[in-house]
Amino acid sequence: MWTDWIDPPDFPAALDLHIRRHGDTGHGLAKIICEPGETIAASTFYVWRRGEHAPRSSKCLRILAALERRYGLPSGYFATKLPHPGRMVTNAEILPRSVCQRRRLAWHLPDDFDRLPLAKREEIVEWVETVVISGTTDYRRYQAAAVKQRYAVQFGDVAARPTAVTLSASPSLTERLADPGAIERDRPAGAMTAPPALAEEAADLFEFKTATLSSRGRRRNGIWNGETADQKMEHFGLLLGALAASPDGPVKGYGAPTRCLTFALLVFPSVWDWYLRWREARRGFYTQWETEMLTIGASLTRAETGWLRQTPGLAERLRPIEGLITPKDVQAANDDWEGLCDIQHRHALLRAKEIARVSRIHRDPFEPILPILEAESPVGEYRKITEEILRRRPQARLYPQSAAEATRAFLMLRLGLHLGLRQKNLRQLLVKPRGQAPTNERQLEALKRGELRWNLREGVWEVLVPAAAFKNAGSSYFRKNPFRLALPDLGGLYREIDDWLLTHRAVLLRSADDPGTFFVKTVKAKSRSAAYDSTSFYEAWRLAIQRYGIYNPYTGHGAIEGLLPHGPHNVRDVLATHVLKQTGSYEQASYAIQDTPDTIVEHYGRFLPQDKAALAATVLNKVWLDA
Repeated sequence: MWTDWIDPPDFPAALDLHIRRHGDTGHGLAKIICEPGETIAASTFYVWRRGEHAPRSSKCLRILAALERRYGLPSGYFATKLPHPGRMVTNAEILPRSVCQRRRLAWHLPDDFDRLPLAKREEIVEWVETVVISGTTDYRRYQAAAVKQRYAVQFGDVAARPTAVTLSASPSLTERLADPGAIERDRPAGAMTAPPALAEEAADLFEFKTATLSSRGRRRNGIWNGETADQKMEHFGLLLGALAASPDGPVKGYGAPTRCLTFALLVFPSVWDWYLRWREARRGFYTQWETEMLTIGASLTRAETGWLRQTPGLAERLRPIEGLITPKDVQAANDDWEGLCDIQHRHALLRAKEIARVSRIHRDPFEPILPILEAESPVGEYRKITEEILRRRPQARLYPQSAAEATRAFLMLRLGLHLGLRQKNLRQLLVKPRGQAPTNERQLEALKRGELRWNLREGVWEVLVPAAAFKNAGSSYFRKNPFRLALPDLGGLYREIDDWLLTHRAVLLRSADDPGTFFVKTVKAKSRSAAYDSTSFYEAWRLAIQRYGIYNPYTGHGAIEGLLPHGPHNVRDVLATHVLKQTGSYEQASYAIQDTPDTIVEHYGRFLPQDKAALAATVLNKVWLDA
C-alpha cells in the first residue's frame, strides 16, 4: 500500500486507485465488505471501476461507506464523486410509498436515510413533502387541495369545430316549463364532457370572439387570441361545472341537472350571485379573479356587441332549476331577452365594483422567492441555482438523459434571467442552429413567436421576438418594434447552448417530430408532442427549483436556504427588483422585462422603504467618504 496519491475527481478512477492502493480484488471485497445478510457480485466492482455503471441503490451506498471505513477515507468520500445525484436510497419497507413517490423523494433524502432512526426518517420525509414537493405557502396548500377536486365542464377542442356554428333546435317552451329541474345529488364526482347542445354554444362563443372577421349581422368589441380564448372557456367550464356538481360531494356544487346547463344561464343575476358565494366559501374571501369574471360576464350582455345579447335563441334552451331559476324566469327570458340582458349587465358591473372593494390578494407572488428578493443582488442570488445545476449534473456518457435534462434546466433559468420574457414567449422560442439561415421577421410576426439564432456578422447568439408575440404588444415599450437582444457569453452560456443543440436536445427528442422550439420535453412512450404547453413548462421549471434551488439541510444540496418551489413568472420579479435595488428607477426596471413603469409598480418590483433609504444613503454617504 502506498500513502501518497493524487485524488482523482471522478468515482471510477477514485475507486480503482484505492482498491489498487490496498492490493484488494473484486472477489476479496465481495466476501468481506458486505453487511450480514447482504451479498454483492465480484463483477460489480469491475464495472464500477471501468465506469460502465455507478452505485445508486441504498445497498450499494452502504458498501461504499464500508469501503471508506476500510480505506480510512472521510465519510461520503465516494458518494460525492458519483456521476448522478439522484439515487434510490431506500425501499418500500423503509419508506411505504409508491415507486413513483419514492423516486421523487430520492433526490431529497440523505444517503444514510435507511440507517437513520424512525423518528428522524419521518422528520426528513415530512420536511421534503411539505417544503420541497408541495411548498408551504397558504396558496399552495389551497391549490394542492383544489386541484384534486375535478368538476369542470370540458368543451373539447372548440377551435377545431367549423367556424359557422348553427344552434340546433330545442324543445318547446311548454315542455321546458314543465321540467321541475330537480337537484341531482347522486352525480359522480369528476370533470364532465359538455353535452352536445352546450358544446355547440361554446363553439359559437369561441368563434364569435376569435374569428378574424365577425360573422354577418353581429358586432363585437375586441377579440381573444387563442390562449386567452382557451383560458376564458376554461373559466366558463368551471362555472357551469360548479352548477352541475353534487351538493353532497367534495365540491359542494349546486346539483343542476345536466340537461339544464346552457350559457343562457349567464343572463340571470341569481346564477352569478350563487357562483360568487360558492367561490367565496371555497377560498374564504373574494379575489381579483371574481372581478375579472364579472367583467367578462358583463361584456357578454353589453348592448350591441355582447355575444349573449346577440344570441336570443339561447332563451329557447332554458329550463327551470329548483331553487335557482323559476318557470317565471324562463318565461321572462323568452318574452324579453333584451330587457333581461340589460338587468344582468348592470348587475355584473355593480357586483364587480363591490367585490373590487373587498377583494384580497389571492397569493403573494413574492413569497416563494423572498430570500432572493431580500438579497443585495437578487440576480446574483438566483444565479447560484444555475451553478448548482452544473455542479450536480450527471456525466452524459453514463446518464445521457439525466444530463440532458439538467442542461435544459440550466438553460431555462439562464435564458429567463437574460431575457426576462413571459413564460409563453420563452417556451415558444424557436431556434435556428449555427449554419442555418434565421427566419425572417415577417414570418415570426405571423407565427407570433420569437427565435434564438446565430448572428454570423457579430458572432453572437441573439434573440428576436416580434412585438406581436407579446401579451402587451400595444405597450409604449415596443412602439411596434421587435425585441432584439444579444446573449452574453458569460458563465459558459455559449458552450451550454452549443452542447444542447448538438447533443442533449436530440437525446430528449428521440424519434419524435421536432417542434422547432429551443426547449423540448423528454419524449416518452405516451408523449403526444415534444413541445411544451404552459402547464408542463411550469412543472419543468418548478422541478429544477425543487432539485437544485431549495437548500436541503439534511443533504447539504441546494443553492438557497428558505427558497420555495415556483415557476418561470417569478424570474421577472427577480429582474425588476434587482434593477430597482441598483438604480432606484422604475423605468429602467421596466426595460428588463419589456413593460412599463406603472406595471412594475403594480405587479413586479419589490422596492421597500428600507431599499429606497439604503440607495439614497449610498449617495449621501459619499459626502463623508470624499471629505
